[in-house]
Amino acid sequence: MVFTLRYLAWAQSLFCALLLCGCAIGELSSRPNLGDITDPLEKVNRAVFDFNQFIDRGLFRPAAVIYQKRTPEPLRLSVRHFFENLSEPTTVLNDILQGKGLQAINDGTRFAVNTTLGVFGLLDVATLLNLPRHQEDYGQTLAQWGVPTGPYLVLPILGPSNARDVLGKLPALFLSNPLLLISNEPYFGVGRYGLLHTGFRTLHAIDLRARALAIDPLVRMQVDPYTFLREGYHQSRLDAIYDQQGPSSYVDTTTEEALFND
Repeated sequence: MVFTLRYLAWAQSLFCALLLCGCAIGELSSRPNLGDITDPLEKVNRAVFDFNQFIDRGLFRPAAVIYQKRTPEPLRLSVRHFFENLSEPTTVLNDILQGKGLQAINDGTRFAVNTTLGVFGLLDVATLLNLPRHQEDYGQTLAQWGVPTGPYLVLPILGPSNARDVLGKLPALFLSNPLLLISNEPYFGVGRYGLLHTGFRTLHAIDLRARALAIDPLVRMQVDPYTFLREGYHQSRLDAIYDQQGPSSYVDTTTEEALFND
């Protein structure tokens, strides 16, 4: 409970400060020039893709199958809500940086409600109170600010990305991650290499992989899964940046969410 109050006080102060700054940003372009996907590093990307597939077959997929079979669905849903709640501070900050003031208030309220009434986010009380969930990240913000996409990249373990989104992952890890506030707790090691951080990251990875199990047959059906995932990732980022108002999807929204939402 002390951790919750400490984080909420920190988040409220940061939220107010950034909201004042965000008011000065003005209206951002609703149609940034994102360009077409480019893959100049395809040979290297395919090698990393094959490595990721090998690791997935030997580690992540078997763990996800066991997790799905042995864990009751209500508990899996609570785990999903917990990690979605941890992403809310990042969403709020990027709402502000993109000039979405009303959405920032909605998402900040969501985080406060679910962290307290929802027991650290295990219950999604905010949705029941008609506070819809949004998902904004620093990669989307950089796109709104006109930063080019850059080349397509396949990251070890993490999978599809691009140069802009890789850059956007850094502040998500070091600025708006609630787990930063437990980095110095006793008995759990030091920082993000401690036992508690490792446990959270592992559970999150397994939960994400379990949610994507239903999509495995679709991926296996593809003549070239690498190209399918590359084009699907690019389209999912377009949908996220345009708030689902962009060009028609390469894959449907449910498939995008299972494959690419983290």
